[in-house]
Amino acid sequence: MDKYLKKNLDHWNEVTPIHARSPFYDLAGFKSGKTALRPIELEELGDVKGKSLLHLQCHFGMDTLSWARLGAKVTGVDFSGEAIPLARSLASEMGIDAAFIQSDIYDLPRVLDSKFDIVFTSYGVLCWLPDLTRWGQIIAGYLKKGGVFYIVEGHPIMNMFETGTENVGMEMNYSYFPGNCPTEWAPGYDYAEWNTKIIHGTCEWTHSLSEIQNALIDTGLRIVFLHEFPVCCYRAHPSLKQDAQGWWRLEGDRLPMTFSIKAVKD
Repeated sequence: MDKYLKKNLDHWNEVTPIHARSPFYDLAGFKSGKTALRPIELEELGDVKGKSLLHLQCHFGMDTLSWARLGAKVTGVDFSGEAIPLARSLASEMGIDAAFIQSDIYDLPRVLDSKFDIVFTSYGVLCWLPDLTRWGQIIAGYLKKGGVFYIVEGHPIMNMFETGTENVGMEMNYSYFPGNCPTEWAPGYDYAEWNTKIIHGTCEWTHSLSEIQNALIDTGLRIVFLHEFPVCCYRAHPSLKQDAQGWWRLEGDRLPMTFSIKAVKD
């Protein structure tokens, strides 16, 4: 397991500076006041003013700091030694009160002993986690009584299709259901900067929608809703076209490409 996690850590340390300068993340726009949050999570999570918020797998903190701008008391967590210093630097530069912790999500209980009103995570996080049972336990452990967990994420069905190819159609080449080992990807091009060749490959774990839900239910969290959307936050396949709001869509909205879950600790 350690070799897979190490491979992914090397990858994220490599791509963090690439992301920071990419148009996809638009760091300059963010610094000038643009939010990094999208309409789905803004509407579904609602007012966060005065609430403590733990952001798991926060990358270099743009979403975390966006929640802080809306009044949340934020703590961001990521395992990358490149991402967390950048997040802290952004918070300092922009005068935003935010805490950032460098930690693998499974090791977090060793370094953070707090309870939160909200635990949040989003877009491209679950494929890096080998154990969703432990993930669910960690989430539940950090929530106050009455606290809310919210995730918005790429729909698992999209992992069945070949991505980044120039085929006209979408080829279904992968299983929906988890295997015994992660899928290992050779070095290629990054989703945020297609013209930049990446040196480090990745290892990704497949998780079905039922596995994700049950990892939360089994800890005693109550699912408030599960929503599915025919939009993607990035161009996962050349067949997708961008709409006026910046979402990527398949003609006819025929596939769910994003889902969200809200759960409560009663």
